[in-house]
Amino acid sequence: MTNLRIGHGYDVHRLVEGRPLILGGVEIVWEKGLLGHSDADVLTHAVMDAISGAARLGDIGTLFPDTDPAYAGISSLKLLKEVAALLAAQGFCVVNLDVTLLAQAPKVAPYRRQMAENLAKALGISQDQVNVKATTEEGLGFTGDGSGMAAHAVVLLETI
Repeated sequence: MTNLRIGHGYDVHRLVEGRPLILGGVEIVWEKGLLGHSDADVLTHAVMDAISGAARLGDIGTLFPDTDPAYAGISSLKLLKEVAALLAAQGFCVVNLDVTLLAQAPKVAPYRRQMAENLAKALGISQDQVNVKATTEEGLGFTGDGSGMAAHAVVLLETI
């Protein structure tokens, strides 16, 4: 019998000057970047939380605490690979992943394919199992006024 599990992840980071903007493992040249202990890749963080939730692994704050200097500035894709290994050890694999970035700017359409490819590679799955999309919030809230970005991720897991 196949065991299916759905997970939802959400993450948010403040935009600041003087930091690179990393989304889905892609560095995007822009005037601001995301503030955080790691590379602050809000998109990948939402993915890790969705997967860890579905597999009952806790959350990324538990797995990779921001009080641990080992994770300072670390690539979130590297952490995602660790989550993928934990997932496999629990006997699960990703069926599909759907991620939404909430940001007023910059436009990320030119980078979505590379983001999906990076996420798929880190998870050891096919790119056609990953969908990345983005939306603005019509100038509303912290994402709309440009003070931060957020991301939602939904994942379907099945037993191996």
